[in-house]
Amino acid sequence: MRRSLTPGLFPDLPSSNRVRLRTLIMLRWTAILGQIAAITAADRYFGLILPLGLCYLAVGASVIANLASIYIFPENKRLTEGEALLTLLFDMAQLAFLIFVTGGLTNPFVLLVLAPVTISASALRLQTTVVLGAVAIAFVSVATFFHLPMRLADGSVLSIPPLFRFGFWLSIVVGILFLGFYARRVATEIRAMAEALLATQMALAREQKLTDLGGVVAAAAHELGTPLATIKLVSAELIDELAGKPDLVEDVRLIREQADRCRDILRGMGRAGKDDLQLRQAPLEAVLREAAEPHSARGKTLLFDVRAAAGGASKQPVILRRPEVVHGLRNLIQNAVDFARSTVWVEAEWSDQAISVRIFDNGSGFPPQVIGRIGDPFVRARTVETVAQGPGRRPEYEGMGLGLFIAKTLLERSGAALTFANSADPFLSPEERPDRSGAVVEAVWPIAALQAPAGMTSVPNQPFET
Repeated sequence: MRRSLTPGLFPDLPSSNRVRLRTLIMLRWTAILGQIAAITAADRYFGLILPLGLCYLAVGASVIANLASIYIFPENKRLTEGEALLTLLFDMAQLAFLIFVTGGLTNPFVLLVLAPVTISASALRLQTTVVLGAVAIAFVSVATFFHLPMRLADGSVLSIPPLFRFGFWLSIVVGILFLGFYARRVATEIRAMAEALLATQMALAREQKLTDLGGVVAAAAHELGTPLATIKLVSAELIDELAGKPDLVEDVRLIREQADRCRDILRGMGRAGKDDLQLRQAPLEAVLREAAEPHSARGKTLLFDVRAAAGGASKQPVILRRPEVVHGLRNLIQNAVDFARSTVWVEAEWSDQAISVRIFDNGSGFPPQVIGRIGDPFVRARTVETVAQGPGRRPEYEGMGLGLFIAKTLLERSGAALTFANSADPFLSPEERPDRSGAVVEAVWPIAALQAPAGMTSVPNQPFET
């Protein structure tokens, strides 16, 4: 088995997240063209006296490295962590050599040392970025004191005051640290958001498949009912015609019995399928109970309170049973059950303009320092005590970020506005806490976003076209 160049210190990223060699080759070609242009302009147009042999030697090394990479490796080659580190170290060393022979910090292009560190911070692991940042700072520090002086056309040495040289060195070091941290933070958040959105899409697709399964079952029951009835009719006629042949009559009776059995099975399946199909719309309370059903046997009490708001219609609204609404509410209720001590309250109100759902628990509530970040992917658990053993608790449940992100994303896609808060001060003693002392999540929809169209219930189930 092929080993990584540095398996212990620099573990590999998943292959799909690795840097493409072709990307670094293209960046290196850009740097080569820029270096040639800068050297040529400095020599011919500004009259600077440079060691051209050493300069073109450094540029030639990059050209040879690029050509070798193109001809040796396939175009879709993705670098391991160690290979990417060595590639960026080579680029940094080449740039450091050019800086050394062209005046050190008097060369304004020393700022390009930030590029390899920024690339590493954006695409590689933290250990690799730390190593590259330390090497970059070391190269710049050495070049501050040891370098070939840059000479002007008249032979005089280009020099800068020590204070300015120190300020230039300090600004480059701060730039390495700041840009490295900034690029890594942004890249980490982008990757986390991409992974969370993928998980959201998978959750919605799963809920959609479960919703569609009922329609498939109903269609199967509908389509197979007629052939089975025909088999039963023909078998009854054969029993009459084969009255004198008991062996054959027994076989025909067995066929009829099995046809009856298939009819009973499909009747039950068809009933369940039609129920699911009709739940494309359902009363508000039915949808809430369906969302909570998987968590009703986890040792916590679930209490429902569905009522009209002041001035609202007394009749409970019939809403669309949308997969994203069911799955999003289910995740919110799951989170409440995970952290509740004993009870979760699910309240719903409707008016002529809006439908609101509030979910309370009597747990510890959200820590104040994370309330503003709830809904971002991978926010950690509310409190340390969530790992405590107890009825209905899940010790392996490590965080609530991804589940709440999925719920927030799906519900907002359905038109909801969500708010997260605590029902009571989380620093109260257990004796001072009210019943609803934990977290509260509220989702509010415009009535038009959820309410089923008038007359939808009168549309019969239709068989699927095949």
